[in-house]
Amino acid sequence: MSPARQTGVWLVVALAAVLFLALFQDILLPFVAGIAIAYFLDPLVDRLERCGVGRTVGALLVLAGFAVASFGVLLLLLPVVNAQLGGLVAALPGYIETLEQALSRVTARLQAEFSPEDMEGIRRALAGHVATAAGWAGEIAGRVLGSGLALVNLLGLAIVTPVVAFYLLRDWDRIVSAMDGLLPRRSAPVIRKQAALIDTTLAGFVRGQATVCIVLGLGYGCLLMLAGLDFGFIVGIFSGLVSFIPYVGSVLGGLISIGLALDQFDSLWRVALVAAIFVAGQAVEGNYLTPKLVGDRVGLHPVWVIFALFAGGSLFGFVGMLVALPAAAAIGVLARFAIEQYRESRLYGSDDAS
Repeated sequence: MSPARQTGVWLVVALAAVLFLALFQDILLPFVAGIAIAYFLDPLVDRLERCGVGRTVGALLVLAGFAVASFGVLLLLLPVVNAQLGGLVAALPGYIETLEQALSRVTARLQAEFSPEDMEGIRRALAGHVATAAGWAGEIAGRVLGSGLALVNLLGLAIVTPVVAFYLLRDWDRIVSAMDGLLPRRSAPVIRKQAALIDTTLAGFVRGQATVCIVLGLGYGCLLMLAGLDFGFIVGIFSGLVSFIPYVGSVLGGLISIGLALDQFDSLWRVALVAAIFVAGQAVEGNYLTPKLVGDRVGLHPVWVIFALFAGGSLFGFVGMLVALPAAAAIGVLARFAIEQYRESRLYGSDDAS
């Protein structure tokens, strides 16, 4: 098969995958979650298998341990999160009223500084930007809530996901071997090499970044509680989880926390303490956690990660966000491979090109 024809075949496969996601995105969440769990737990099953434990028994043991650990974390965190979340919902109207009053004061000051024509221009510009942002955020939220949190997916997460994860864990090596057997023989070594790079990139980034998110979430939550901030634990946990999107978690969590602190505390030093928690957290993340746990070797630029997550969420809802990182890792590795091939080609003009 000629290179051009092979390229055409791979393009058809990619388009078929995109079409499949578009058609079945409403029911894919349990299956995607099961695949993700199996992917991350497979090394543990492999280790048990090397110790003489059968693949089926190893998959059951690892899944059971994962379920017990997850359930234990929920038992520890759920009471605190539930209490603070209920209090936050009850206090939210008061915070909105305070925000409206602050905006009214800012508006009055601006009206004293600018002419009516300038104020009208500012108002129109702000209204346009706010409407655009709200519409875009609402569309993404609607897709996420309409697909990711549909009843069928909630039931599937509890029932289908463990089953999918178990069978994939049990048959993982067999599935990989079967896929390897379908590769074109001439290109198989190159494809295997690129697939290994994609696996290294994805595993290194996601496993490392997940650890960073957990450490940041618990750290922010505990420190904000010690600082006396109302709803500090839930805001900290939220900030840590959102830190999966580079820089967004610390910025968004910091703004929310400082806003709550300004409303709650009369002393500016306590507000400064809340701000210092996020400044310190960002410093620890950037200088220690991310270099140690994620590292630069994964080759996923933060801007590329942010774009992939937002694009996936916009196109396919929550399922798209889950698929976005593997797709970003694959595209990044393949793009670097394509650049290497280009630099070795006559088209680039290298003297070493054959």
